[in-house]
Amino acid sequence: MIQDLSTLTGNRLREQAIALFHEGIEASDPERAVASALQSRKTELELAKRVILIAFGMAACPMARAALPFVVNKLHSACIVTNCENRSAVEGMHVTVAGYPLPDERSVAAAYAVERAARSAVPGDLVLVLISSGGSALVCAPAPGVLLADKIALSEALLHSGADIYEINAVRQQFSRLKGGRLAQLTTGAQILSLILSDVAGDEVGTIASGPTAQPATTAADALAVLIRYRLNGVVSGALRSYADHLLERTEEMRFSHVENVVVGSVNASLCKVIERAAASHKTILKVDELEGTASDVAATLHHLAKMQSAESGPMAIVAGWSPADRKAGVRERNQELALRFAFLDEQAPIGHPWAFLSGCAGRDTAGAIVDPNSISRVRKLGCDPGALLEAGAFHQALQYSGDLLATVSTRTAATDLQILLMNRPAGK
Repeated sequence: MIQDLSTLTGNRLREQAIALFHEGIEASDPERAVASALQSRKTELELAKRVILIAFGMAACPMARAALPFVVNKLHSACIVTNCENRSAVEGMHVTVAGYPLPDERSVAAAYAVERAARSAVPGDLVLVLISSGGSALVCAPAPGVLLADKIALSEALLHSGADIYEINAVRQQFSRLKGGRLAQLTTGAQILSLILSDVAGDEVGTIASGPTAQPATTAADALAVLIRYRLNGVVSGALRSYADHLLERTEEMRFSHVENVVVGSVNASLCKVIERAAASHKTILKVDELEGTASDVAATLHHLAKMQSAESGPMAIVAGWSPADRKAGVRERNQELALRFAFLDEQAPIGHPWAFLSGCAGRDTAGAIVDPNSISRVRKLGCDPGALLEAGAFHQALQYSGDLLATVSTRTAATDLQILLMNRPAGK
C-alpha cells in the first residue's frame, strides 16, 4: 500500500511537471511576443517609407509570420533564415535553410543574403530584425580572408579551452562581418528595430546570437587576451593568426543611435510563468536562473540543492534555466543527458522521497526527458546497462528504455530550456 501511494505521488508529480513545462514554453511563444512588441510600435511602422525584414534563428519563421500583418503594406524585401527542423511556410516569403548547430556553406550564403538586405536600406526605411536562438551558426560571416573551416576550428578550440560564453563571444565577434554590432553598421540612414528572443541567462543582447545589432562590450584587445589566456594562438590557422595580428591596427567607428534592441521573450519569462503556476500547489519554490557548466555539472548542482531541501515537508519545486556555452550537441541531447545524469546521481545518493525531474526544450523532435527515482532501475530491468549507455552518449536510447522521453511540444516555440524539479516529502517523514 505504501509503495502504491508512492507510485501515485510520483505519477502526479510527473503530470504536474509536464503541465508546468508547457506553461513555461508558451510564455516565450515567438508569435505572441513579436505581435505584442509591434502592436505598441504601430506609429514607427507607419512613419517608415519601407520596411526591410530580416529574421534568423530557430524561431525565424513564426517571428516573421507574426510580423507580416504589421509590415505587409510597406514590405520592400525579406530575408528569413532558419534550420531544417524549424522551417515552416511564411506566406509570400522564401525561407532559407542553413546549418545548425554547426555552420556550413549554406550559413555563409545566408550571411551574404542578410548583408544584401541590410545594405539595401535607404534613409527613411525601417529595418526590422528578428533574432532567436541558433542565429550565430545559421548566419555565419567569416571576416575577410578567413574561411568557414577556420571559424569552425576556432569555435571548436574555444569550446574545449574552458573559456566561458562571454570570452567565446569576445573572440567570435572579432572574426565576423556581422557579429558584435556589425550588422547594424550596414544600413545607411535607416532605423533598426531588433526584436530578440533570448535563450541566455541575463538576457544580454550582446550575447544572444553574438549580438549582431548590439553595441559590443568587448574590444579587439579583449579578444586577443582570450586567445593568449587559453594558449590558442598556436592552435588557430595561418589565416586566423594573420587576421588576429592586425586586429589592434583596425580602426572601427561604430554607431548605434539608430538602433533599438528589444528582448521580447526570454528564459526568465518562462521561469517566472512556471513559478507563478507552481505557487498554487507548492509550499516552497526555489528559482535558479544562472546555471553554468556541463550537463554533469548542472545535474550535480541541482541534485545537491534537492538534497539540501529534502528535510522540508510538503510539496517543493526547484525551477532552473541553463545556458551552456557548448551548444554543439543540440538542445534535445543536452537536456536528455542532464535528466539521465540527475537520475544516476539520485540512485547513488537518494533524495529519499518522491520526486520528478524534467529537463526540456521546445522543438520539432523529442523535447527532452522527465525522470524519477525508478528511472535507472527500469532500464536495468530490460537487461541493459544504463551506465554504459550514458558513457556512450546514448541518452535517447536509455531514456527510451526507461519510458522517460518527453513528448514533442509546440513547433512555434523557440529554444527555451527549462529544468523543473518537483518533490513531495509527506509531513512527519
